[in-house]
Amino acid sequence: MSSFDHQHLTRDINNALRPFRQSQSGTMQAFAQLAQASMAEGAISAKHKELIALAIGVTQRCSGCIGFHTKALQKLGATRLELEEMLGIAVYMGGGPALMYAAETLDAWDKLTAATLQA
Repeated sequence: MSSFDHQHLTRDINNALRPFRQSQSGTMQAFAQLAQASMAEGAISAKHKELIALAIGVTQRCSGCIGFHTKALQKLGATRLELEEMLGIAVYMGGGPALMYAAETLDAWDKLTAATLQA
């Protein structure tokens, strides 16, 4: 299980990238535009796109991706059951390592849910 919390991880990543956003503003603006265009509602809903993004994050073993996309899914109204079904597919496609990151994702979901309820 992860030894960190994803709420602080995502905050720390954003803070660490602040100088990079300034020194590489064109690159970061382009990345933000790519993200916005890719995740916009279309033939596939924004929620389903976030589920896909999180599945990729799990199979690529990206803890930061898990934090950012889990939080986005909660804002979009995803349910834990939707998350668990997606994680089942991620484990199927990614094997044992994906299973370890599925556990991390479930932990992130629970902690981010608790943080939201306390706010």
